[in-house]
Amino acid sequence: MYEKYGQFIDGKWQKSASGETYDVINPATEEILGKASKANSDDIQKALKSAEKGLKIWRDTSPWERAKIIRKISELIRKKSDVLSKWMTLEVGKPLAEGAGEVGGAADIFEWNSEETKRIYGETNQSRFPNTRIHVYYQPVGVVAALIPWNFPIILASRKISTALGAGCSVIVKPDVITPGSVMELVDICREAGVPSGVVNLLSGDPAQVSSELISSDIVKKISITGSTRVGKLILKQAADKVQRVTMELSGHSPFIVFDDVDLNKVTDMAIAAKFRNNGQVCISPNRFYIHEKKKDEFAKLMVDKTKKLKIGNGMDKDTLLGPLCTQQRLEGVEKLVQTTKKEGGKVLLGGQRAANFNKGYYFEPTIFDNIKDNFTIMKEEPFGPIVPILTFKNFDEVVERANNNDLGLCSYIYTTDLKKAHKASELMETGCVAVNTAAVAVAEAPFGGIKQTGYGREGGSMAIKDYLNIKYTHFGISYEGS
Repeated sequence: MYEKYGQFIDGKWQKSASGETYDVINPATEEILGKASKANSDDIQKALKSAEKGLKIWRDTSPWERAKIIRKISELIRKKSDVLSKWMTLEVGKPLAEGAGEVGGAADIFEWNSEETKRIYGETNQSRFPNTRIHVYYQPVGVVAALIPWNFPIILASRKISTALGAGCSVIVKPDVITPGSVMELVDICREAGVPSGVVNLLSGDPAQVSSELISSDIVKKISITGSTRVGKLILKQAADKVQRVTMELSGHSPFIVFDDVDLNKVTDMAIAAKFRNNGQVCISPNRFYIHEKKKDEFAKLMVDKTKKLKIGNGMDKDTLLGPLCTQQRLEGVEKLVQTTKKEGGKVLLGGQRAANFNKGYYFEPTIFDNIKDNFTIMKEEPFGPIVPILTFKNFDEVVERANNNDLGLCSYIYTTDLKKAHKASELMETGCVAVNTAAVAVAEAPFGGIKQTGYGREGGSMAIKDYLNIKYTHFGISYEGS
């Protein structure tokens, strides 16, 4: 399935210069899906030159023409939803319905940025000096390196590609080795929509090698990365040598706060939707469940009863609600964290082991813990799996302080019918995003991103495109002295 793609450089799909490949594994079956092209240094240098050439073409393309092409990409994404969804199910393991939702979100992002492309407004100010004006305007930052994670390959690639295109930048996309095909299909849609040669490029291969060589190049002016805090710090250090612009959305450890005035049946439905999406392998997944002491037992019972009904299996099965974890390494990491939590005193209410009845595949039972304490490892380490640790709290001030006691600050969830309490809590939470009485967080029209060690910069909404633009001003004399 990877044979028709490879590296995308200067508007053409091509094999790597070395001809090397790597295996892509189906996490549901552990079978090899195919062999994807592996880029080497020659490919990377060709892509850099291609993007440099593409930048000169694209930055001089009118905003209206850019917008037209970006909107065409959006339309083609919707048209090819089935194909894109299948790629993600095969490579990531997520159920087809989840994949279709991600594809729809990606199309929305391209549509949104097609509109933002035409709204890159400057301003004109009268200066302090007679007969002069200050013109403020924006120009594309240059060639962008877009580093894409595996868990949401289509939507996260779309955020970076569409924003770069809207700003007038060219881009080099590096997909994760787990999900190259999903991103390849998206890049081919860009080609089909009429993006000029060199404007969008793709390099598939060793993440460390490709990222390092891109960032070390004088051609790359901006980096956009979604990934772990550990990797983000390494990239930030490297980017400092070139003083490159960086947008970073890194690890999260989201608190889920439930006050005692809510309908727990509705809240647990939202908790399950948010927690078990992509099997908990989501940066905004709720990971620390703070439940008011009056509601904890009821909350735990409802969570156990409803979670038991989730069908585990291959995402290609239309009845599957919970697919496999992405790799053997991720499976072992989740298993280790569960064992650590048990040793530290956590009480297993549900799950706690690899899923039975599967001879192949990286399946783990959705796991619910009680008796969790703030000093447990799971309260500091992002689980990135289907684990629900439940804690209790007594009052507002206490839970806000405990929830904020973390180095990561991406998202938080708050559930209460008291609007005063909801507003106050949302303002006090030390996160870039807050969901109040909903499980929906990342949407095209909102600025998505975190604070603290989750990173900086935003993707989505009207603010995102500014991170791909340089601000320039001209102090302009409108008449000559004596004229």
